[in-house]
Amino acid sequence: MRTSLGRAELLVTGSAGMLGQALLGAAHAAGTTCAGVDLPDWDLLDTEAARRALEAVAPSVVINCAALTDVDGCETAAGREAAFRVNATLAGGLARLCAASGIRLLHLSTDYVFDGTRAEPYREEDTPNPKSVYGTSKRRGEEAVLEAHPGALVVRTAWLYGPAGRKNFVEAILRLAREREFLEVVDDQRGSPTHAPDLARALLGLARLPATGIVHATNAGSTTWHGFARKILELSGVAREVRAITTTQLGRPAPRPANSVLDCARLAALGIRLRPWEEALGAYLAGRGGGAAPGVQPGPPAPRA
Repeated sequence: MRTSLGRAELLVTGSAGMLGQALLGAAHAAGTTCAGVDLPDWDLLDTEAARRALEAVAPSVVINCAALTDVDGCETAAGREAAFRVNATLAGGLARLCAASGIRLLHLSTDYVFDGTRAEPYREEDTPNPKSVYGTSKRRGEEAVLEAHPGALVVRTAWLYGPAGRKNFVEAILRLAREREFLEVVDDQRGSPTHAPDLARALLGLARLPATGIVHATNAGSTTWHGFARKILELSGVAREVRAITTTQLGRPAPRPANSVLDCARLAALGIRLRPWEEALGAYLAGRGGGAAPGVQPGPPAPRA
């Protein structure tokens, strides 16, 4: 049984996810008619199902947020197959359908298409060199989208969190601060924490512009995961020690880029700027009604975040 769809200006694929939910909320707030599709009701790997969704909604714009984002899970044999099916095959198939119907397409991609060895922020024209299965599958998706739909826009972003209440890094840090005596967080990966509702509003702005190719979009500024964690606790009024560890000490299966900072100069040239990440984080915490409760009871040593 598939959920019925009605006519709308915007169709969001992957609408049950973090960014998809933020987009639905931003579109509603902006007065834009919007429909969303996601599993289990719509399997867009089924070309006919994707075609029916486009015909039912008849959108002017599709924003594709559908992705397999389990970075470590993608490193398994089953995960690798699923990653390429969703992040590359689905993306390319959707792009072909949108191109054939004259529908504008924005496709979401990631900082993981870069190897992270560059000292400066990555520009759109820098050569991708993904080191993980997830990053490789997303790069294949970029290529498939731009080949099938020359008028499409690939939007790379990084370090997403929000909307409030959903599982994300901010919520994990606040939970661990309630439960543990101290936290251990990676301090040798640098990026730009990006508030999903801020990105959603930027995407709605990009949807109205004729930009094509690739653009980077994150909140302004950068920090490490360790710095991000400390700022979360500081703004929440929670006193808890946050110890710095290395990516090697964390021991995750998938390699992570040491530098995930994206240069957003092209986005600014298009007239769209996202606020500093610290300001966005403050707004997120205010919107959730505060952080972890002060005076939490000490617990055993923390698992690494």
